Amino acid sequence: MKKTELKDFLDSKVEKYNSPFFIDSDPIQIPHDYQKKEDIEISAFLTATIAWGNRISIIKNARRLMELVEESPYDFILNHQEKDLERFNHFVHRTFNGEDAVYFIQALKNIYLYHNGLESIFSKHVEGKSTQPAITSLKKVFFELSHPKRTTKHISDPSKGSAAKRINMFLRWMVRSSATNVDFGIWEHISPSVLSCPLDVHSGNVARKLGLLKRKQNDAKAVQELDKALRKLDSSDPVKYDFALFGLGVFEKF
Repeated sequence: MKKTELKDFLDSKVEKYNSPFFIDSDPIQIPHDYQKKEDIEISAFLTATIAWGNRISIIKNARRLMELVEESPYDFILNHQEKDLERFNHFVHRTFNGEDAVYFIQALKNIYLYHNGLESIFSKHVEGKSTQPAITSLKKVFFELSHPKRTTKHISDPSKGSAAKRINMFLRWMVRSSATNVDFGIWEHISPSVLSCPLDVHSGNVARKLGLLKRKQNDAKAVQELDKALRKLDSSDPVKYDFALFGLGVFEKF
């Protein structure tokens, strides 16, 4: 397939899947329940953190997390008492458990009280045309408090070779335009042009079949390779093609 043909093909898939019907079966529906900026980004961050495995299970457990923070994520993060954290003891999503959830609540409180929130950390550490160094910086800040060693695995680090799929997905949600009522576009200090595709099994397999990706592992190097290919198709909004790659893989079994 020629480059122009490939772009036309993928653009048509973006138009198909970057639409509100996509929300019905996707974890992005969770932050769509909120209006306040901080509620959106905190609910999105917690949802993205547990976004692996069966999507029905992800959505169910993300809704459970929102119940535990009393459907007011920002207020709960800032004003919870120690006794309020006991309710998380029995929360489990795959390997993310109550101990992890409690630390995430504490770390987010630290970030909003002393680091001016999640957006500030990411926007300060974008380097060149990449948000990947910002993800590494987030992990350093996130774990500056005393923490369970096991919990560190729930924040990926591209500098250690991770594709950081879930955080890249979270960044797409926060940064890309809200014009189609899917993503939110509430972070205005980061350009969509520097985002990276949330690379997983589905998008990786489709990208390889289309000749956009040669590397076999879904790791940080593969993300960089895919970034280059997608930016040639649209330098201003390369991550819109996440909808095409994911849709082709999950819905069309491409």
